[in-house]
Amino acid sequence: MSRRPQGAGSRWLRWFAWVALLASAAFVAWSSWSLWQAWQGSDDAAFAKDRDLVLRTGKQQVAVLNTMDWTRADAGLRQWANVATGPLHDQLQREAPASRQKIVQARRTAVATVDDAAVLSLDSRSGTSQLIATVQIRLTPQGGQTTVQRQRFEAGLSRTPQGWRLKSLTAIPVSLG
Repeated sequence: MSRRPQGAGSRWLRWFAWVALLASAAFVAWSSWSLWQAWQGSDDAAFAKDRDLVLRTGKQQVAVLNTMDWTRADAGLRQWANVATGPLHDQLQREAPASRQKIVQARRTAVATVDDAAVLSLDSRSGTSQLIATVQIRLTPQGGQTTVQRQRFEAGLSRTPQGWRLKSLTAIPVSLG
């Protein structure tokens, strides 16, 4: 058997295969690097992380500020203060004695669940955000039937050294028309 001499067409095909292989490897490397950079270092990724943190934290804190066990009023008031900052925190601290008295006299337990929420605005640089939430509150008077209230709230949040905290919480009227 004799070997066929390699012609120009065979060399060209081999050269083309190597070029295609190197180009493919370069494309895969560039694409991988670009995706990694986009995921790790982009403002969009950082913003998305902040937004998710604000949403998760805001939902938890709105639920806390709408939950109270009258038999543990002092602990509940401390929890309220722990999720608040700024003017809201000051108001909760200032009104704590009167709030405690009202809570104990009402003899009612409230358990809140945030059904849905959305971040309305987020300024990561200044550390401020607005959130809207729909809340289901199960009210149980001592020895009575549980009733359910549904409410909507707009919450303002501020980033503090301890993380995101509520700086305002406003009930939004529900229109029936």
